[in-house]
Amino acid sequence: MNDSSRPVLEARDVSKSVSGPEGRLDILDGVDLRVMPGESFAIVGASGSGKTTLLGLLAGLDTPDRGHIALDGHALQQLDEEARAELRRRLVGFVFQSFHLLPALTAEENVMLPLELEGSSAARSRAREALDAVGLSARRRHYPAQLSGGEQQRVAIARAFVHGPRVLFADEPTGNLDQHTGHHISDLLFSLNRDHRTTLVLVTHDAGLAARCDRRIELEEGRVVPTAASVPA
Repeated sequence: MNDSSRPVLEARDVSKSVSGPEGRLDILDGVDLRVMPGESFAIVGASGSGKTTLLGLLAGLDTPDRGHIALDGHALQQLDEEARAELRRRLVGFVFQSFHLLPALTAEENVMLPLELEGSSAARSRAREALDAVGLSARRRHYPAQLSGGEQQRVAIARAFVHGPRVLFADEPTGNLDQHTGHHISDLLFSLNRDHRTTLVLVTHDAGLAARCDRRIELEEGRVVPTAASVPA
């Protein structure tokens, strides 16, 4: 589906809990949100507020105890684990705080990997295009240990974008970077969001980064804090 008039992500009354030594712990409680195609959307809140849990649910990495989540019109709770994985492969890219590059592969080979897993015959050429888009053509044969933190994150972004995802999920993408490098990575994420109309969903502690998004929600103890910025346009 590719209807710009409907949300690319939607959550209704989503709740999630885990069992602990002292009984049930509510991580999320009745979360509602809508994210439109091409939008940049931030999820903010203190540590332990449920941000990363919510991101995982929206991406289909886990399932809620209650509620409805739709990704590009697909009801995730109606899909088994294999079907959710296939949906992620086609529609989703991920950028994490800890770059998650494979140390034995070059930058180019890291970016090629998701394309090779789906059997693409153009994996190398598409990886080179993606690395060029993030300004790393000259570093494509370098291994992660030979790259700076900012360069490693740019490789991770190229890998996330190489298959043209509908939605890019980024979990604290600037958290391990110095301020100058973090700002450069932020510029890159928002330029790719703008130029490719890829929906960008960020989890961040960085108020400046969140302020650059079209909209944001704040979580507090698993609940959405009502703010003007969380109201759909």
